[in-house]
Amino acid sequence: MIIVKDDTNVVNLKGELEDKLEFSHEIFGEKFYCTKIKINRLSNSSDILPITISERLLQDIDFEKEKLVSVVGQLRSYNKNVDNKNKLVLTVFVREIKPIVEIDTKDPNSIFLDGYICKVPVYRKTPLGREITDLLVAINRPYNKSDYIPSIVWGRNAKFAKNLNVGDRIQMWGRVQSRVYDKKLEGGISVKKTAYEVSVSKIKKVEMEEEE
Repeated sequence: MIIVKDDTNVVNLKGELEDKLEFSHEIFGEKFYCTKIKINRLSNSSDILPITISERLLQDIDFEKEKLVSVVGQLRSYNKNVDNKNKLVLTVFVREIKPIVEIDTKDPNSIFLDGYICKVPVYRKTPLGREITDLLVAINRPYNKSDYIPSIVWGRNAKFAKNLNVGDRIQMWGRVQSRVYDKKLEGGISVKKTAYEVSVSKIKKVEMEEEE
């Protein structure tokens, strides 16, 4: 049973706009722009996330003056050709945006996903022995489209997630995170890259009787 609903992919963010707007693309005469939003973590670090916004929402906010914003949207993916290779690119597609006076430290970055395991889970351990399972989850959209969301599950949830099968329907709660890493190129050169993924705090498998 394939589920296609608006509430299968919900992102809520509160943070500070980082960059000026840049034109992204146009669909049926509607222009879309991209920028980034900085969201502080409790650990004093931060996530800097890409967002995509329609020109039709720009009238709701002054990007030159109002830097603190609340965003509601969806985490979406698309393929981008880089050096003749397809790269999965993530962005938060904005559905609502409004200025705020201050950022409530309670849940400034949250996401809910309802989708399907589309790749065999990868279980591993960090050098310090922390358990991690990597998931790729497909979230269905209308018009036969899907978003493919890389996700990381930790600890006891990693033990559960490593036994999931391709095709299993799951629900996940967590946050969208940015992670900087070093990528090694030919000649021993390394460059800084940023990965975006969902850090999962809660996960459940949806059984058949729950789908009916």
